[in-house]
Amino acid sequence: MFQGSSALTLDAKGRVTVPTRHRDVLAAQCEGRLTLTRHPDGCLLVYPRPVWEAKREQIAALPMQARALQRLLLGNAQDVELDGAGRVLVAPELRAAAGMTREVMLLGMGAHFELWDAAALARREAEDLAQNMAGVLDQFSF
Repeated sequence: MFQGSSALTLDAKGRVTVPTRHRDVLAAQCEGRLTLTRHPDGCLLVYPRPVWEAKREQIAALPMQARALQRLLLGNAQDVELDGAGRVLVAPELRAAAGMTREVMLLGMGAHFELWDAAALARREAEDLAQNMAGVLDQFSF
C-alpha cells in the first residue's frame, strides 16, 4: 500500500525521481514497470504494471456509455520503467494534459499513485476543503 506525499521536480527531459521508499517496493512488486495515464480530475495516475493490467481489464469491460472514460484512461496509457537512477519519464503529452511544469506532487493512494502539478493540487485541495466534503465525512470517523 502506497501512502504519503512527496514534493518532486521534473527535470529538463520530463523525468521525475521516484522516492526511495516507494522505489524499493516497486522494484520488488513489478520490477520497476509502471503505467501512467490521465485522471478525470486533471492529474496523472501511476500504476504498478500488474495493478494496471487488472484495472485495464475492468476499464475495457465497461459499457458503451463509458466510452469517454475508456478513451481518457486507455487511450492515454503509457508504459514506462524506472531507470537506473529511479526516474520515470513523463511523456510531453501527459505533462501537458496535467498542466505539469516543474514542481509536482506524488501522492500514494493505496495500490497506485497520483502525480499532480503542485500548484494544481494546492488549488484542488483548497476547493475540496471549501466544499466541506460533508457527504463523505458523514460516512467516516476520525
